[in-house]
Amino acid sequence: SLPQSPFLLCFLFLLLSIADALLACPTRCTCKRYEVDCSNRGLITIPTNIPFDTKSLSLNNNKLSTLQFLTLANLTTLEKLDLSNNYLDQLPVNVFNDVGNLIDLNLRNNSIRSLDKKIFYRTINLQRLDLSVNGISQIPLDLFDEMQNLTWLSLKGNRMQSLERAAFEPMVHLQYLLLGGNPWECDCSLRDFKHWMEWFLYKGGKLDGIECSLPKDLRGKDLRVVPVEMFNYCEKPPPVQTTSLSPMLDPTMHTQCIRQRYRPASVRRAIGTVIIAGVVCGIVCIMMVVAGAYGCIYASLMAKYHREKGIKNGKGKEKERCSNA
Repeated sequence: SLPQSPFLLCFLFLLLSIADALLACPTRCTCKRYEVDCSNRGLITIPTNIPFDTKSLSLNNNKLSTLQFLTLANLTTLEKLDLSNNYLDQLPVNVFNDVGNLIDLNLRNNSIRSLDKKIFYRTINLQRLDLSVNGISQIPLDLFDEMQNLTWLSLKGNRMQSLERAAFEPMVHLQYLLLGGNPWECDCSLRDFKHWMEWFLYKGGKLDGIECSLPKDLRGKDLRVVPVEMFNYCEKPPPVQTTSLSPMLDPTMHTQCIRQRYRPASVRRAIGTVIIAGVVCGIVCIMMVVAGAYGCIYASLMAKYHREKGIKNGKGKEKERCSNA
């Protein structure tokens, strides 16, 4: 017989609801143990009845344009989330706040144009992040500050022209970085990142090609092989003392306000400079060798001259003594 107590009835109903929620599988998805596959289903929203204990959720190849914070908030055990090949545009700042166990996040091939600097603040366990083939033009300076465990990052196929070195320094365990397919402007804005890039490669990191689109002299060149000397023009000029005149009347202040114009350095000119310097050094070395040899020969001749002179003087004195005797 069924229990008569209203409290017990409510308790049993609650248990059945929880069990049903745990065991349920969305109608248009397939479920296997802790994996839920909702890919290629033409979904425009994320199903709300995804099991709470899901560890892997595939929502790729759908028509998602927004993400519901409340839906993902219930998936606290989620470790892998695939949202690639959708129409996601603006991601809510707190959308990933409650999926702190997330290890692998795939946002490839969406319409993401910008990212809030706090969007990944709670995903501290993330190891793999794919942001490729979107419309991202800039990486916020603090975006990766809490992602020290990230080992693989792809930013390929976006609209980025420059990168800040400080944005990548927090990722101390990063091993693979993909940056190809962006319209990189290899000017002063990439100088500091190039220094970080060389350090990253030195410690064993893997980096794909960074093809320069500008300036003209470097178009098609890989930033990895562009000499650091090409960025010497980026050095800041020494500060100029100003007078007590107002900025509008002070010519030195006016000069400081003018932005330094980019002066492209030619690779051919740089190589020519190295060759000329080598030739000059070679000529100097040859002249030093010749001078040294001449000095040795001169010293040898002078020694021989003084020796012969000494012998001659000695014979003359001996002859004079014989005559006097």
